[in-house]
Order: sequence, then C-alpha cells, then structure tokens
Amino acid sequence: MALFGNAHSIDPAQAQQEYARLLGHGEQVHAAYLLIRDTILFTDRRLLLIDKQGITGKKTEYHSIPYRSITHFAVETAGHFDLDAELKIWLSGSQAPVQKTFTKGVDIYEVQAILTQFVAR
Repeated sequence: MALFGNAHSIDPAQAQQEYARLLGHGEQVHAAYLLIRDTILFTDRRLLLIDKQGITGKKTEYHSIPYRSITHFAVETAGHFDLDAELKIWLSGSQAPVQKTFTKGVDIYEVQAILTQFVAR
C-alpha cells in the first residue's frame, strides 16, 4: 500500500475530539497530521490512517495498524531540491511499505521519535 501527499501537523487534542468515535476506551492521540483530505493519527495503541475517498470525500476508509505489526520503518529528510521528507513503514506480511510525504514544516525527526516510542515497546 503506498499513500502519497503532503502532510502538516494538527493539534492532537483537536484530533482526539474529532475522531473520538474511532478511539477505544482510554485511547489517546499523541500526534496527528493532515494529508490534504486524509489524516494520520498516532495513538498510544496504533497508527490510524483515515483515507477520504472519491470526489466528494464522503466515503472514508479507516485503516488501523497496531504498532506490533510494524516490522521496520525509515525516514528520509528533505534535501536542497527535494523539499519534502518521507516516512516509509513496512508491515508484517506486506512487501510494499506504507509511504507518507511530509512538508518542510513537519519535523520528520519528531515523527520518527513517535514511531520509535511505540514500535519499540
């Protein structure tokens, strides 16, 4: 699965309220990123990818990835000509990584630290 686009951070408390129906009892959003119409949530239990589909965006796929299913991940920092940073996440049983592209305004090291915190448990 490869997902592309530019992301920027949003307030975790705002995401907590907006997506409360998707969260388990006591589950907390630690970081959230908006990707054009889609959203990425890093909770204390899982990575949640919210994919708006179609022209109107009314149809939505909620992809839940437990941190234990992440086998490894990589970050690529922005360069002089490529101004976007990238995150690649490999899941057990899948050869193609989940890919996310972050704008210059997002600290890719922060994203990597969040993943490290939860995946290394």
